[in-house]
Amino acid sequence: MAVEHWRRNRRARVGGRDEGRRLDAAELGESLGERATLVQFSTAFCAPCRATRRVLREVAGMVPGVAHVEIDAEDNLVLVRELEILKTPTVLVLDADGGIVRRAAGQPRRADVIAALGEAVRDPCARP
Repeated sequence: MAVEHWRRNRRARVGGRDEGRRLDAAELGESLGERATLVQFSTAFCAPCRATRRVLREVAGMVPGVAHVEIDAEDNLVLVRELEILKTPTVLVLDADGGIVRRAAGQPRRADVIAALGEAVRDPCARP
């Protein structure tokens, strides 16, 4: 029943894109990566947030041109509400232009982050 309610109110995200929403450096408080950006919404006492931070930093360090930006959800309530961040950690994968390619709530697996990055850094000319 809750899922049905979310669908009627357009809160469920299908396909991973956030309806063309783009984020910029001013909203994030840091520069976007040249190829992609991993945005993590965290809170101070969130244990999965610490593990997520390690995974995202590791992946960002492996892929040239990828940045990791961590945002304190409690200090950025306006952005949290705009993006409908409901729990921490929540990770957004942005393309080079700041477009939201994927979103995940909870602690992501490294393989899933790498797969989402593959979509974000894909050559736009290669897309069907």
